Amino acid sequence: MKTAFIICGALAREVLDIIKRHGWDVQVFGIPAVDHVFPDRIAPHVEQRLRQIKADFDQLLVVFGDCGSQGALDQLLADEGIERIDGPHCYEMYGGDTFHNLMEEEPGTFFLTDFLVRGFHGTIVKSMGLDRFPELRDEYFRNYKRVLFLNQVEEPGLLEKAREAADFLGLPLEVRHTGYGLLEQRLVEKMSQFRESAA
Repeated sequence: MKTAFIICGALAREVLDIIKRHGWDVQVFGIPAVDHVFPDRIAPHVEQRLRQIKADFDQLLVVFGDCGSQGALDQLLADEGIERIDGPHCYEMYGGDTFHNLMEEEPGTFFLTDFLVRGFHGTIVKSMGLDRFPELRDEYFRNYKRVLFLNQVEEPGLLEKAREAADFLGLPLEVRHTGYGLLEQRLVEKMSQFRESAA
């Protein structure tokens, strides 16, 4: 059985590491991570990728949250008969109950993941126009009280980059190490279901 994942670019490094860790025979096809800034692009880009590869694979899984598509992604996948991993977004996938508790504790929390820390300038600063119009920073982030870095892997320099991002936003930084959390757990469960259905 040939298996493919269509994945959010913001999860690429982590999903590839999980695939390698478990020794799965899976081909991976990415969707641009910048779609998170323009979530109306998510469903059309996933649909485009589905059209390209659907006939070539026996099993397909979309590794994405809704991520602001306002149900458009789930409607597309329901029409196509394709599953996606559970979860509204990667913060919940990494943080699980911790994410919900942190949001209850302080709704004005801006979350960072390893991906967002590595690519903060391109994904946040540049895509939101803050490099050209820095005065927008205070308007965009005026209701935020803190930056919370949900950290997946211990990598030299990541914490310092997270501090730089928080300083840029003018907010205090907190850090929680989550590992791959529910993302890995849910992928393991889906791959087990795929194996059972193929048996």
